[in-house]
Amino acid sequence: MKHVLTVDIGTGTQDIFLLQEGLDIENGLKLVMPSPTMMVREKIQEATFLGEDILLTGVTMGGGPSHWAAETHLKQGHRVFATPEAAQTFNDDLEWVEYEMGVTLISEDEAWSLESIRRITLQDFDLEVIRQTFTAFGVNLDLDGVGVAVFDHGAAPPNISDRKFRFDYLKRRILEKNHLSAFAYPAEHVPEILTRMRAVSTSASSLDCPLMLMDTAPAAVLGATLDPIASKQARALFVNLGNLHTLAFRLGPSGIEGVFEHHTGLLDQVRLDTLLESFAAGTLKCEDVFNDHGHGALTIIPESLPLEGEEFKVIVTGPRRSMMAESRLNCYYAAPYGDMMLSGCFGVLAALADNIPSLQEPIRSALYGVGSKNTPWDTNF
Repeated sequence: MKHVLTVDIGTGTQDIFLLQEGLDIENGLKLVMPSPTMMVREKIQEATFLGEDILLTGVTMGGGPSHWAAETHLKQGHRVFATPEAAQTFNDDLEWVEYEMGVTLISEDEAWSLESIRRITLQDFDLEVIRQTFTAFGVNLDLDGVGVAVFDHGAAPPNISDRKFRFDYLKRRILEKNHLSAFAYPAEHVPEILTRMRAVSTSASSLDCPLMLMDTAPAAVLGATLDPIASKQARALFVNLGNLHTLAFRLGPSGIEGVFEHHTGLLDQVRLDTLLESFAAGTLKCEDVFNDHGHGALTIIPESLPLEGEEFKVIVTGPRRSMMAESRLNCYYAAPYGDMMLSGCFGVLAALADNIPSLQEPIRSALYGVGSKNTPWDTNF
C-alpha cells in the first residue's frame, strides 16, 4: 500500500496531506499549520522583545513575514547575523542584504564559533517535525513519495527585476510544455535558478523515496481543476488568491491559454475585476501589469473568453478568496474533495502522477477513481 506525503508551503500556512492507497481521498490525513516563515517570524519577534541578537543559519526559504520581522529587529538596534545561504532568504543579492538591509554575513565556520546568541534555523521543509506530529497520533510515515510546493521567484541576476525574472520563467515553461505540471520537477531535475526548491531538496536529503518540487500557484490551480463543477467548464479563468501573490490562468481545450501574476496586497475588488475582465478579453498586456508593480501577463490564445451567462467562468481558490465576495463576476469557489485549503496538495498529487511513474497508478485511482486514467481537465493541464 503506497503512502504519499504532499506539503503546500504558503505565506500563512503549510498544508499537509497524506495519501494512503486504498482509502477514499476524503479520508486522507491532513494538517493546516503555521507556515515556516510565520514560525521564524515568531522566533525573531521574541528575540526583539528580549533585546537579543540573532544568528540565522540553514538554507534559503520563503521570506515575507520573517523578512519583515528581521528588518524590525535591526531597526530597533539589535544585530542579525546570517550565513550566506540563509541570507538569500531576504535577497539573492548578498551585497544588498549586508549593506542595505544591515545583516552581518558570516561563514559557516564563524557561525559555529559564535556563543551566547539566539540561533534560528531557516528551512521550508522539516520532515522530522512532520514525522513527529504524525507519530504523536500513532501514524508511521513509511513513505513512497513526497511532493512539496513552494513559491520560487528564482535567482535573478544582478540588475534584473525579480518580478520580470519570475514571469519570464513562467512564460518559458508554458511555451516549452503547455501543462500545469510543467511547474513540477523531480528533485534531481530542479533548475539551478530555482534556489528555494533546491534548498528544499537539501532539507529533504534524508528521504529514501522520490521527491518532487512544484510551484505553489500552479499547484493550487491544478488542484482546483479537480473540483467537479470546475472540471465541467470547457474554458474558464482559474484564480488563485494567495496571501502575497495572485495568479490567474486561462484554461481551455488547447491547454493554458494565458496567465497573469500580481501582488495580492496591491489589489482591491474593483482592480481585480478589471484585470480579470481584460485578461478574459485577451487585451491584458504584460507591461500594464508590470508597471502596476505586478509580475506580468501572457496571452497565448487571443480569442476572447466571454464571462457572461449562467455558467461559472471564474473559478476561485486560495486563502484570500473572500476578496471576490463582492465581485461583479460570476464566481465559483472551488473545493476539490470538499477542502479548499488542500487545493495545492491535490495539485501536487496530480503532478506527482505525471512526474513519478511508480506513483501514477495509486494517485490516479485516488484522484479520479479506480480504473480512471484522467479527468477532462487532466488531459490538457
